[in-house]
Amino acid sequence: MPVDQHSDPFEDRVAAELRTAGGGFEPDLTALTTAGLARGRRLRLRRRAAVVGGAASLALVGVGGALLLPGGGGPDRDQSSVAAKPSGTPTLPSVSGQELIDTLKEQLGHGKFSEERGGGAGDEAGPYAALVWDNGDGAAAVSVNLNRVQPGGDEARQLAQCPDKLFFPYDDCKSTRLDDGSVLKIVQGYEYPDKREPTKWWYADLVTAKGQHVSVSEWNAAAEKGSPVTRDEPPLDNAELKKVATAPAWLKAIDAIPGPPPQEPQPTESAPATDVAKTLVGLLPDGMQVVSRSKGEDTYGYVVVDDGKGKSLVEINVQPNMGDLLDDSLFDGAEEVSDGTMLVTREDAGDKDVAGTVRWTVDTVRINGLRVLISAYNSGGPHDAPGRDTPALTKAQLREIALSSAWGPSREDLYGQKSGQKSGQKNSDQG
Repeated sequence: MPVDQHSDPFEDRVAAELRTAGGGFEPDLTALTTAGLARGRRLRLRRRAAVVGGAASLALVGVGGALLLPGGGGPDRDQSSVAAKPSGTPTLPSVSGQELIDTLKEQLGHGKFSEERGGGAGDEAGPYAALVWDNGDGAAAVSVNLNRVQPGGDEARQLAQCPDKLFFPYDDCKSTRLDDGSVLKIVQGYEYPDKREPTKWWYADLVTAKGQHVSVSEWNAAAEKGSPVTRDEPPLDNAELKKVATAPAWLKAIDAIPGPPPQEPQPTESAPATDVAKTLVGLLPDGMQVVSRSKGEDTYGYVVVDDGKGKSLVEINVQPNMGDLLDDSLFDGAEEVSDGTMLVTREDAGDKDVAGTVRWTVDTVRINGLRVLISAYNSGGPHDAPGRDTPALTKAQLREIALSSAWGPSREDLYGQKSGQKSGQKNSDQG
């Protein structure tokens, strides 16, 4: 079964840590701290491309976070793309992997093709085509991945938006609505966000009004990772990427995926979402200039601040229903503050293997199960070299922010009492 290699180093360590923790080994607190931010980060780091080795997706999960499967392997895909067809649903002709490979070669035109791989509409991995193409200027990996998304849903909106440069640097990004109502996003970026290797990754995401998703990727090397650069840039420019991504044959292949297509989401009554980063800005100590921040997210947010001594990234994740963590070794030796909140402070070197990085973290779980996890770095971004000795916020300031009532009610507000027990009282209170 082909494997999607588009994973992040911190995600890989988190997954490994979760596996070893399940086997009774001593957990890596750095990895678990990182996992607390993984859910929010993945929404900002989503990479939607098949690979030369195939297009099946790698499951990524953070502690307390939702399962996220790039390439259409998420919960929506399980229900709509792989589920058995209900009786009475018209059966469309199946599309094979070889047919998709032939379509991709036809779209690319002249040149030498090698390392051809593909999957059909009925395959568990979903339909995809991948190959190495040499148009005379150097071998380049090219792939197409096809799946469905919920029309108008969160995934469709995210696919239409340009990535956040803080986590995924790129040279150019354009998102355009086409005449038929589809949205086409084209990004010229890099395989490695820290640019430690010169491999460029350019890709196009097409999302139609029906929820059909076409992802076309290309690299300036014969493989996305572990292969030397063969040319200055990937072979297809923006106009050519658009031509390949909008080929009608891809949409027919998506329609042939077994199972009914996703339905339009129904409007529901809901309270306005909280902008976590906006709340965080309001809690920053005096003297902090906000250089940049995330916007419009209700569980994860970040700000980059400068106190006059250099930039410092501050990340925060606010997760409900995390009371079970109090029985985990992650909170061994935790301090119980006056309202029953359990708190631990950690210091590590971050999760991106950048030399000299210092990360300070305050991790809290309240009596109602609300987890507030805040980290500050001595650099302006996860891939940036440190520009200062320590983070701009002190551990005491991080503690004050994490315990702020701005994130939710205190124990006194909820129960009109103080004190609390780490385990038994916690479980009854949550019920």
